[in-house]
Amino acid sequence: MLDKLHDHDHDDDHDHDHDHDDHDHDHDHDHDHDDHDHAGRFGAVLRMALATLILGVAIAAACIVMVPAGEAVVITRFGNPVRVLTEPGLAWKLPLPVEATIPIDLRLRTTSTGLQDVGTRDGLRVLIQAYTAWQVPTDPAGITQFLRSVRNQPDEAARQLRSFTAAALHIVAANYSLSDLVNSDQSKVQLTAFEQSVHDQIAARVLAVYGIDIRQVGVERLTLPAETLAATVARMKAERETVAAEVTADGLRQAAAIRADADRDGREVVAKAQEKAAQTLADAEQQSAKIYASAYQSDPTLYTTLRSLDAVGKMVNKNTNMIMYTNAAPFNVLVTGPTAVTALAAPAAKATK
Repeated sequence: MLDKLHDHDHDDDHDHDHDHDDHDHDHDHDHDHDDHDHAGRFGAVLRMALATLILGVAIAAACIVMVPAGEAVVITRFGNPVRVLTEPGLAWKLPLPVEATIPIDLRLRTTSTGLQDVGTRDGLRVLIQAYTAWQVPTDPAGITQFLRSVRNQPDEAARQLRSFTAAALHIVAANYSLSDLVNSDQSKVQLTAFEQSVHDQIAARVLAVYGIDIRQVGVERLTLPAETLAATVARMKAERETVAAEVTADGLRQAAAIRADADRDGREVVAKAQEKAAQTLADAEQQSAKIYASAYQSDPTLYTTLRSLDAVGKMVNKNTNMIMYTNAAPFNVLVTGPTAVTALAAPAAKATK
């Protein structure tokens, strides 16, 4: 009886313990399962949010348009231009394949025609090489025209522009003579007008057809063929000779005028000098006569002697040989001295009184 009771208690204790353990195991299993479901849902939401963010960034990047300085951007919708962006900065568009962008370079470019053999108005040949500075205009209409005409290919635009410029050189050169382009006188050279004429010849048409703005046309090189060079040298030589002849003639005219003025002034000076000399001589002779008269009145003998000696001095020099009577005047004074002169002069003095 006791053994049975003991066995019964043992079995109850065993069953109780087993049931408690099963309950704890089921509880732990349910708790772990809930945590796992919660973490899975959070990860899925996180992945979806990250994917949505990446997709949004990708869509935003596909919709952003960057317009650099010196460029324009044409936005096309299914291949047709719908907008032209010219202001540097950011803009928006619809993502591909709805809208796409085409960059257009707006920087200044140059192209050269190479040497062109053209004829001038006077029938001479000249070799001219011209350069053209051009760019795509900044207005949307010009940009669209450039895109449609040359498909945004600058090399093709430059090739077309060279063709237009070469043709304009032939047309414009026919309106100018060679001396207008090559001349030793810089004031007669008309290269600036020639360049402007070429510019005006092509600018409007190129802008309308190709959407190209011609900023400047200039003569880069100008040379002459052999026959034209010979004709040019001959013409320049003739021009120089003509100028030299004109200068020489003008110089001769001026020299003749100067000589005539000098001769006239010289004659006037000589006449005045002669007049003054005559007046001076007359005054001197008058004064001399007064002196002679005074001297004669003071001492007639001495006066007669001195006058005789003066007459002898004028008549005789070192090469003179004369044979004369010594008693003949005025040589008698050399022999007789002042006494004879006085004797001869006394009757003259009395007769004068």
